[in-house]
Amino acid sequence: MLLIIGAVIVVASVLGGYVLHGGNLAVLWQPTEVLIIGGAAVGSFIIANPMHTVKEVGQGVVRLLTGSPYNKSYYMDLLSLLYEIFDKSRKQGVMAIEEDIDNPESSQIFTRYPAVMKSKHLLDFITDYLRIISTGNMAAHELEGMMENEIESRQHELEEPSHAVNKIADALPGLGIVAAVLGIVITMNYMSEGPEKIGLSVAAALVGTFLGIWMGYGFVGPTAIALEHSAKYELKAYDCVKSAVVATVSGQAPQMAIEFGRKALPTDKRPGFQELNDHVRSK
Repeated sequence: MLLIIGAVIVVASVLGGYVLHGGNLAVLWQPTEVLIIGGAAVGSFIIANPMHTVKEVGQGVVRLLTGSPYNKSYYMDLLSLLYEIFDKSRKQGVMAIEEDIDNPESSQIFTRYPAVMKSKHLLDFITDYLRIISTGNMAAHELEGMMENEIESRQHELEEPSHAVNKIADALPGLGIVAAVLGIVITMNYMSEGPEKIGLSVAAALVGTFLGIWMGYGFVGPTAIALEHSAKYELKAYDCVKSAVVATVSGQAPQMAIEFGRKALPTDKRPGFQELNDHVRSK
């Protein structure tokens, strides 16, 4: 929603100011300029990035339009899931959770949290380290180091889409100049025509520069920043799991372990202590 609101403000401010200054909107309608700039941008984006990054950019933009799943409700479900697993392990022994972590799709605990089940990478992260805990005798600091290494690797993966889009944003002003130069080349054919014809052709060429700068700094660049923010919220879910798992390995009770996880969440999405406690009890 914010992406749409921001885009509307950008369009209204730029075009509205142009019209109020006496500009003619019809002059800005240059579909061939859009084709040159947009087509070159898309082509260079495909050349520069592997297919999985291209797909992730598309998925990321859809999430920006529909809303990120990593909200307060999601984090509360994640912490409630961890609490149930830790509580079962503490009461019935570590071996009791083996079936849950080996087959989360059929687990009575995991299936109560469909939002978490949709996050395949995070689900694998949780089950992998619960499996390590149940099969090994790893010290808390060793487990924490291993988890931090994987989170760092995941961070690079999550930041790839924003970096890819940001590079296109940086390239768009240059592509706008390319379109403008081609427009000037066409204008050279009209040198024998009257000044009105030449003026219209030069104006059309300059629209290319305008569109490249406007698209780069008004839309694509901010979208790259929004994708980066979205990735950070997902990464916080991994930090939450890490803090809670390390706490439970260190001997903390389930309620205290998820408190460690809660404190790792961003303040604008973090549930309150009593709010989380009530949510856990309701589950």
